[in-house]
Amino acid sequence: MDRRTFLAAGAGAAALSLGAAPAATAAPRVHPLRPHTSETPLLRHWFRATYHSIEAMTTELGLTADKIDVSGPGTPVPSRQTSPTNIGCGLWSTVAARGLGVIGDDAMHRRLARTVAAVEKLERHHGFWLNWYDAHDGSVLTSWPGTGDPVRPFLSSVDNAWLVTGLRIAAHADPALRPRVARLLAAADWSYFYTPFDPADPVARPGQLRGGFWTDTGEPTAHHYGALNTEPRMASYLGIADGSIPSDHYWHLLRTMLPEHEQEQRPEGSYVTVDGIRVWQGHYTHRGRKLVPTWGGSMFEALMVPLFVPEPEWSPRAWGATHDRYVRSHIEHGLVEEKYGYWGFSPANIPAGGYREYGVDAIGMQVEGYNSLGVVTPHASFLALPHARGAAIDNLKALGRDFGAYDETYGFRDSVDVRSGRVSDFVLALDQGMIAAALAQELRPGLLQAPFRTGGFASRVRPLLAKERFSI
Repeated sequence: MDRRTFLAAGAGAAALSLGAAPAATAAPRVHPLRPHTSETPLLRHWFRATYHSIEAMTTELGLTADKIDVSGPGTPVPSRQTSPTNIGCGLWSTVAARGLGVIGDDAMHRRLARTVAAVEKLERHHGFWLNWYDAHDGSVLTSWPGTGDPVRPFLSSVDNAWLVTGLRIAAHADPALRPRVARLLAAADWSYFYTPFDPADPVARPGQLRGGFWTDTGEPTAHHYGALNTEPRMASYLGIADGSIPSDHYWHLLRTMLPEHEQEQRPEGSYVTVDGIRVWQGHYTHRGRKLVPTWGGSMFEALMVPLFVPEPEWSPRAWGATHDRYVRSHIEHGLVEEKYGYWGFSPANIPAGGYREYGVDAIGMQVEGYNSLGVVTPHASFLALPHARGAAIDNLKALGRDFGAYDETYGFRDSVDVRSGRVSDFVLALDQGMIAAALAQELRPGLLQAPFRTGGFASRVRPLLAKERFSI
């Protein structure tokens, strides 16, 4: 995703960014998990502030920038850089704002049309968008703002998936844009990233997607995305749905690494044959709970995709079960294992400055996985809403109450170090975009999922999920 340098082994990603945060003085305290009957007014209030941050990050050109610093007085200035993911977040957040009555039809059309016009002018290669642009003029970013470090032009499979997701949502919501979006997507052929499976050499030709390509040399990343339960599966679903990637690609993705391979824990499970393909149906166990791990153990790896593709509905005993258990592991890690008093860990701005991954190491395949380090990320709780609504809302209320992590104008700050009380200065488009989508799904279920319930998603992706039988 944006700010990310993808790791080897075909599953995960590391991340880099810039930023700083002020110190806070509130001490963490344990709060009870209480049942909720209805918090709809509060959730709508949170959505309005979150969408205002998206508006503030969106430049006159119509591109949603990477982040803004909301710690100072006056109107924050959008960062110089943007990515395909950031732009996609802006598109679906605008559709969500219309669906929830925050803006009207005319405002939605103007904003979507402006963004689509800007996207049409961005430099592309093989039908896909580069990883970094100047959000203010649309030029390809060649040096990193603030440091001057060179930026190589790169086509990321996962970042392009999130822009395509946003474009599909925009076209579904605004029929006037459908012909323009269709022309944009006609050139985006996912087979460009795909390496067909060869049983004679499954390491070099694993039937998986590459992380991407550097366009200055045409060189691909050395790794493929191998893990199933990570956010790159959105690109997999898109390619399978439009027929550019064969459906058997889904079965070549790893539920865990094979038992003989080094990983966070030795998996249990068994081999099964599905659609003629031998699949290792492995799982991990965390606190007595069987689940399918992600690569690093972060919340967004598992739960960003089902904001759009209804995995729990189409696969309740497999995807639905592992998502529920994954959330429970995050809750227990924060409240029981580490006794932070708060929970929810996902890549985010470092409160003291920078960007890194946070997660629950035990539920990620990577041996040196993502650690929580006491940094709680609000967007993780929003992702958990469908699986632990009351606990998520209580956690968010506590972060706002105890640390001042909620800003009435721009929504939740990006992260909180609950040990020191330090709160991030920033809000990030990626994380605010996840919050906006999660709130839309909670307040108006299916609003952003509609484009992913028909066509190839219904005829190609849904049957795969229906056949899924995790060993959990």
